[in-house]
Amino acid sequence: MRKNTLSACLAGLLAATGFLPAAAGAEDLMDIYREAVANDPVLASADARRLVVAEGVPQARAALLPQLSAGLSLQQFHPAYSNNTNSDGTPVDGGDGHSRQRDLTLNLDQTVVDLSKFARERQAKQTSEAQEATYRGELQDLYVRSTQAYFNVLVAQDQVEIFQSFEDAYQQQYNQAKVLFDKGLAPEADLTQAQAYYLYIKSQRVDLENSLKDARRALQQLTGKEPGTLKTLRDDLPMDRPAPDDASAWVKEALDQNPSVVAGTHLVSADEHSINAARSGHLPTLNLAVGYDKLGSWSNVNRGGASYGPGSTTIGLVLAVPLFSGGLTQSQVRQAIHQRDEDQSDLESSRRQAARDAYNYYNLVIAGIGQLGDARVAVDAAKKSLASLRAGYEIGTQNLTSVVVAIQILANVRSQYTSLRHQFIVNKLLLKRTVGAADLKDMEEINRLLQ
Repeated sequence: MRKNTLSACLAGLLAATGFLPAAAGAEDLMDIYREAVANDPVLASADARRLVVAEGVPQARAALLPQLSAGLSLQQFHPAYSNNTNSDGTPVDGGDGHSRQRDLTLNLDQTVVDLSKFARERQAKQTSEAQEATYRGELQDLYVRSTQAYFNVLVAQDQVEIFQSFEDAYQQQYNQAKVLFDKGLAPEADLTQAQAYYLYIKSQRVDLENSLKDARRALQQLTGKEPGTLKTLRDDLPMDRPAPDDASAWVKEALDQNPSVVAGTHLVSADEHSINAARSGHLPTLNLAVGYDKLGSWSNVNRGGASYGPGSTTIGLVLAVPLFSGGLTQSQVRQAIHQRDEDQSDLESSRRQAARDAYNYYNLVIAGIGQLGDARVAVDAAKKSLASLRAGYEIGTQNLTSVVVAIQILANVRSQYTSLRHQFIVNKLLLKRTVGAADLKDMEEINRLLQ
């Protein structure tokens, strides 16, 4: 019975640290990413918003292109009714008759000089560029969110398996203490202490199982479907330092290429054009106008009296000079300036955040290399310590407290190790996301680390 328990513990520990192969047919990170691209509502919303804003460019350009319109009017006139009649009995003035008039018009307008329209077109282009940068940022965020959600499930699985294994170890220790107590070789305090630790670790394992369920729900929220069995992260991870291996270089790139910074820069440029457009409300505009008109009329009273005049064409330039609009133009200028100031402040916040994130994730990656090495050594040391203390307890040279503390320490360092392994990969991806350089190739490289 004891041998079977130890085998179960060993199998659980191996699975928790990634030494056992994943189940055949398991999903990998690229499977999850493809599902997320197709079903993630956050990315879909950003894509729709990008397309909505992009339509502002042809709409603004349309105001600079020729405007052609046609009109056709048909009117019928009824003269006032009269009781007077002619000698032959017909009504005087044709009181029961009517006449009709048709008017066909064509108008062509072309902007020649209107600085506000030119500024609005440039504003629309910059706004569209800002939204494109925002969408690229959301796409890179999806790389991170997919990886983070996937790894959260793996970490939660590892934690459950680790604590399940140590729950079995505590139960084994409790059973051993009970045997020694029954034989009179151990005090009752050892028995109650072993039972207390066993029940405590059992409650922790239940909490971790709930965390695993929530992590799987979070992954389902991203992809829109229930995740299956997932491939796990292999143990031999590449411990490469960031390239370039210089924090200031990453900060500089973040200040230039971070999607939020790029989007904010385009928004400020759009605001400058908006200010110019508002100020142009004080300036004259010049349009080219071409008109064509053809009038025709006929009556049922005077037969054969239809009249169709020749069409007439007019060509001219229309100059409009704004004089006073109740303070509207001045207010629009002030509003545009305030909007520019707001977006400039947001841009500065984005720049500072990008610089901070670049420093932070660079340092986390560098620190993670050392932490992973130390954690792996700590795991090996904790395993040897537990084995030694257990052997001492069996021969009476160690007390139960030392053994259960060693079990707890080994559980903690294993939990820390599995968290560090997964977070190290995510931090490397976050560093690239901060400088706007995260790419699908990065996802594929991470996917190759799964087994």
